[in-house]
Amino acid sequence: MEDVVIRLRMSQGDAHYGGNLVDGAKMLQLFGDVATELLIRRDGDEGLFVAYDLVEFKAPVYAGDYIEARGRIEKEGNSSRSMSFEAYKVITARPDISASACDVLDEPLLVCRAHGTCVTPKTNQRK
Repeated sequence: MEDVVIRLRMSQGDAHYGGNLVDGAKMLQLFGDVATELLIRRDGDEGLFVAYDLVEFKAPVYAGDYIEARGRIEKEGNSSRSMSFEAYKVITARPDISASACDVLDEPLLVCRAHGTCVTPKTNQRK
C-alpha cells in the first residue's frame, strides 16, 4: 500500500504558546487523520487508533508554517495495523520580514515522528 500524505497550513488558531508556537498535539491530530485514511483505503473502515509506542518532536512548528504529514502501514495482523508517521515543515512563516512573508524550504524539515497501532475489527473489514 502506498503512503498517505496530507498538507495543512498551521493557523493562528493552532498557536497555543508564546511566539505563535503550535502545540505538538496538533501533529498527533494530523497523524490520526493520516491513520484514518490509511485504514479506509486498506479496510473500508475508519478503525480505531489504540496506542502510540513512539513520539518524537524534532523541531518547532509555528502559525503560518505548512506541514506535510505522511504515514504508512508497516505491518498487518488480523485486525491490527502497525503504522509509522512523519511530519515535515515544507514552508516556513517569516514574520521577521512581514506579517505575510513565507519561504519554501529547499529540503523539508522533520518536525515530528511517531509509530502507533490501529485496529479495524474483523466484522468491519470490507476489503
